[in-house]
Formats: sequence, C-alpha cells, structure tokens
Amino acid sequence: MQLQQLAYFVAVADQRHFTKAAAQAGVAQPSLSQQIKALERDLGAPLFQRARGNLTLTDAGEALLPIARRILADTENARRAVLEVAVLGRGRVRLGATPSLCTGLLPSMLGAFRAEHPGIELILHESGSRDLQRELTEGALDLALVIDARLGDDDPLQIVPLVTEDLVVVSPLDGPPPVEAPEMTVADLEGRPLVMFRDGYDLRETVVDACRGAGFEATFAIEGGELDAVLQFVRAGLGIAVVPSTVGYDRFRVTPFSAPGLARTVLLARRRDLEPPRAARALGRHMLDFLARAAATNTLPPGTRLPA
Repeated sequence: MQLQQLAYFVAVADQRHFTKAAAQAGVAQPSLSQQIKALERDLGAPLFQRARGNLTLTDAGEALLPIARRILADTENARRAVLEVAVLGRGRVRLGATPSLCTGLLPSMLGAFRAEHPGIELILHESGSRDLQRELTEGALDLALVIDARLGDDDPLQIVPLVTEDLVVVSPLDGPPPVEAPEMTVADLEGRPLVMFRDGYDLRETVVDACRGAGFEATFAIEGGELDAVLQFVRAGLGIAVVPSTVGYDRFRVTPFSAPGLARTVLLARRRDLEPPRAARALGRHMLDFLARAAATNTLPPGTRLPA
C-alpha cells in the first residue's frame, strides 16, 4: 500500500468516475486504474463496484475511505510541520547563559530574534560558564553563551567570540567610594572585602586570577551567590564586587578600572560533534549579525566592543 495509491483511491471515491479522478490527480487514466487494481490486490478485496456505468464503493471501500483520508491528512500535516521548521516558522532553541548576560546583553538580542521568528520557542537556562559548558557537552543545551572558555584541540566544544565586556567595581551608593580617584587598579582590591560569586562562575576565576597576578590573594566577605544575591549583599554593605559593565547599576556607585583594566570575552559555544538544530543555527547567526550592526552604528552598550 502506497500513499499515492491511497490518494488515487480517495480521488475516485470523491468523483465516482475514473476519468474525472485521473484529471483531478493529474495522471493518465490508465495509470490511475492500474494503481487502484494494485491496491485492491494488496488488500485482497475490491474497493469499487462497477455496474451499468455507476461506480460505488464496496464494503471494503467504505471501510478504507475514512482511514485513507486520515492517513493523507496526517501526511500533509507532517509535511507542513517539517516545512515550517525548514523555513523557521517553528522550532526550539535551548540556550544557556550566565545571569549577568541575561540581565545585560541578551534581552535585546533575543527580543530582535523573537520579532523575526515568533514561532520559535526559546528555552533559557541560567548558570555559570563552567556549568554551562558541562551541560552543553552532555546535550542538555543547543547553544551556550560562556566566558573566556579555555578549550584544547580535543575539546568537545566549538566556540566563536561574540563581544568583549569591561569589568567594573560596584559599591554602595550611600557609602564611601572604594578609592578617591575616579578609576582604580587591581592592586586597589588588596585587603578589601569582596562579595564573590559561587564556584563555576567565570567572574570568580577572573577576579581571583587577577589578584594573584598582582601578587596577593583576594579577600572574601561572603561567597557563593548568584548575580542578584551579590548585588543585594553589596547594597547591604558587606563588601564590593567586580561585575560586568553591561548590567544596569542605577542604585550603585560604579568605578571602572584604569587601563589596561579588566575585561572578559563572551563566547558562543556549541558541541563540535553535533550540528545544532536549524533554529539554533539561525539564533547564532542572529547574535553575530546583531552585534556587528550595533558596532557599525555605534550602538553597542558602553564598555563593550567586538573582539579583536
């Protein structure tokens, strides 16, 4: 039994005439008749009664007709579903990103993508960069925005640099500034209580490494929080924190680092051995194009730039 045979059968059942059914199906009448006979042989029963110029369905034909219609309808629905995915009318992307990116860069990029592809479902998972890399490797994500990933030639992930963000220091707005100057250095962090992110966050590793590079160990006032918790602890006066410049800090004092400063590179990561779904590939291209257009029109957020 073939789909084309079922389509011919339904056409004959609707027209009650072989010649008219053949014209409707766009096939020669002898070919249609041969396919109907082949279908009857496969099923082991005649489907039509031919008497005195009248064409009627047999009991077997009456039983087959609703089933054939359903099969053809389901086939058309399947074709349309695949076509919609192929033209990005539908689809799903499982995207991982750090909390600071979800607050800073990501909303505008995803908003523009959603406007272009409203039928694509976006599933966002927030976590630290190291956790996101692991989940991406395990297949729990299609794409991830990670920070300064240190990958070897045999690493299962493939990365593309997206944008570089400057890091700044935030402190309570109603408290004393961390330094008297408008800018500070990494050395100025020595001995100061820092509100620190939990393990698995790139910002933690960046700050700790920078302090060690300046010859001292970072001092933690409290550690283990996510971005929102870190900011609340800073507002409560527990300490200062090093954070990305792209997050809004209206209720904080923001102090930049003097040159060469501290910065981080945001990377788009995917599995090397598995092609992402079409919708995920479209989102990746959109992010690159979005940032390129923003750079060309000088509308990148302050403190960001395209990677060299």
